[in-house]
Amino acid sequence: MDPLEGKFPHLPERIIRLGELASNLWWSWHPEARAIFHLLDGNGAEFKIFNPVKMLYELDGSVLDAAAKDTRFLRRYDAVMARFDAEMNAYGSWFYSRIADPGKLQIAYFSAEYGLHHSLPFYAGGLGFLAGDFLKECSDLGVPLVGVGFMYPEGYLHQKLSADGWQMGEREVLDREQAPICHVRDKDGQPLVIKVPIMELPINFEVWKAQVGRVTLYLIDTDIEENDPWNREMSARLYTEDPEQRLVQEILLGIGGTQILNALGIKHSILHLNEGHSAFAILERIREKVEKGMSFRDASEQVKATTVFTTHTPIPAGHDVFPFSLMDKYFSSYIPLLELDRDSFYKLGVDPKDPTAGFNMTAFALRMSAYCNSVSKKHEEVTRKMWQHLWPDPPENKMPIDYITNGVHISTWLDARISALFNKYLGPNWLADHDNSFIWELIDDIPDDELWRTHRLLKMIMMASLQERARLRWLEDHADPNMMMASGVMLNPNALTIGFARRFATYKRAALIFQDAERLKGILTNQKKPVQFIFAGKAHPSDYSGKLLIQQVFNAARDPYFGGRIAFVEDYDEEIAQYLVHGVDLWLNNPLIPFEASGTSGMKAEINGNPQLSVLDGWWLEGFNGKNGWAFDGDGNDNTDCRDAQEIYNIIEKDIVPLYYEKDEAGIPHGWVRVMKESIKSTVPAFSSRRMVKEYVLKFYQGAMKSANGIKQ
Repeated sequence: MDPLEGKFPHLPERIIRLGELASNLWWSWHPEARAIFHLLDGNGAEFKIFNPVKMLYELDGSVLDAAAKDTRFLRRYDAVMARFDAEMNAYGSWFYSRIADPGKLQIAYFSAEYGLHHSLPFYAGGLGFLAGDFLKECSDLGVPLVGVGFMYPEGYLHQKLSADGWQMGEREVLDREQAPICHVRDKDGQPLVIKVPIMELPINFEVWKAQVGRVTLYLIDTDIEENDPWNREMSARLYTEDPEQRLVQEILLGIGGTQILNALGIKHSILHLNEGHSAFAILERIREKVEKGMSFRDASEQVKATTVFTTHTPIPAGHDVFPFSLMDKYFSSYIPLLELDRDSFYKLGVDPKDPTAGFNMTAFALRMSAYCNSVSKKHEEVTRKMWQHLWPDPPENKMPIDYITNGVHISTWLDARISALFNKYLGPNWLADHDNSFIWELIDDIPDDELWRTHRLLKMIMMASLQERARLRWLEDHADPNMMMASGVMLNPNALTIGFARRFATYKRAALIFQDAERLKGILTNQKKPVQFIFAGKAHPSDYSGKLLIQQVFNAARDPYFGGRIAFVEDYDEEIAQYLVHGVDLWLNNPLIPFEASGTSGMKAEINGNPQLSVLDGWWLEGFNGKNGWAFDGDGNDNTDCRDAQEIYNIIEKDIVPLYYEKDEAGIPHGWVRVMKESIKSTVPAFSSRRMVKEYVLKFYQGAMKSANGIKQ
């Protein structure tokens, strides 16, 4: 049964496939597809939150009838649908031509969060955006991947600040019917419901799906009548602090997610775990083989040989560890199904450094995966040191932990106006070949004035979007005037603008620049060469220290002492991220070393020609070449924060400000534009998700495919 059948009954027959297009997130990274929907919207507001499913529900039928007769609209509609159909065919893709027939292979990708688009708030931060970009790139390359995750109807956190800058969470439930998702239905046409029976009280969940180009993402939703109230809340939001609820979520994701694939007849050959939250999927694959008569040893060897595990967390406290007593509650009846005794089972997940702490999901995943990777070269070093004790015999350089540096999905994060410049000067095939570094030498052919004017336009759009958000907050919530002062309405579009938009965790040091308030004030309020900062980000609901950081930045933003040169933007999400990485002049990143596993926000700014000032950690150790931005080493003693802040002030005052404000008679800062061009040419090919996904396929998936086919390596 077609899951979209009857969902858009008012669509005229001639344009009936608009419903199919709106329900596939392919439109989110294809500007020509978004333009089709904007043509239907007579208001077409620049800053309206874009959700074509909601738009189609709300449009008057007369508008759709007129579009179905409008020859100009129909020409564009037909062209978009032709391209859509061509790209939905995996035969002819990179994977088919270079690797294997995608019809004979399936890779199951499990992640606790996915950052796909702000109309689907199933993400908390970088891990989710990485997973979303991964799915989109697999679609582009024809990698035969299926995703599994949670729907999270309440998302992560809708951030509202009090008048004194304290972060408050606000409940806002996703309207499932007006989002680009749909029910998965059983053979009788009813919503597919799956029961996870290993619980003390079994939990049921419905299955939804989001279509991400060629890739299908299946989503778990426990908010159904069959469950009691506590279990109905199980999939409501990300990263609960309650350890039992978190354990149940991870059982649902790993074991329940595997059962989704089985119920739908999806026989996956390879399992890819994005972090340890979904590692119980390994157990369920083993249990299935044991049930068919295989020994645990043989089953675990087969599953291990076809499992890929990506770890992102360089902080020991960031890895999930569940007490044995809690594990007993939920796994006492499951362990015998693996033909293991209790001690043997728990040894799979014990960290030898702290054997009494409980079942460590990362230790378990590392032991049970043949292919393990960190997410940057520096992170590989950190991860190997952190987990070397799991393999006490081999030297560190022989440990089974590799690295694949993260990348970003170019079509998602590159602004359409910058893309138009590339079309003009790089030729029509640049996007298909964007991981080839040679074509990016043509960036130098773009006239400085064209690139600078395009950047100036994006900066003005960003400023206008901040003002519009502030205006709506004023109208809807009668916000305190101090909040309006802090929201960015006083920013100067001609001033050097630095962006900082991250999760407000203490190690990211959002408030580092406030170490020396007097020196900072001098930088910000220089009458001839002013500087301003835009901050955005959320703290975890239980992170008191992170909330204090937000309050500190907010109070600086509303303080006249800094002359209106600081702004804090509420409710950071994918939409705000797009405006900021497109519109700021410079990106700031200053975490404590070595806690930046990779980082991707700076990549998104750099591909748009907006250079980065960053500590040398994560991806910037590989990406910085001395010409594409600025760096400082971040190594210090007990006074690290003070020292690092002084380094930032020095670089801004001595290097960045003079270069930015050195302009010719036409107002073009040619030296700055050279840095912009170098940012693009050095970042797009090397730090794109295309390069990243190809590395996963060539380094890991190919070997796992051979193991799945019984080929010894």
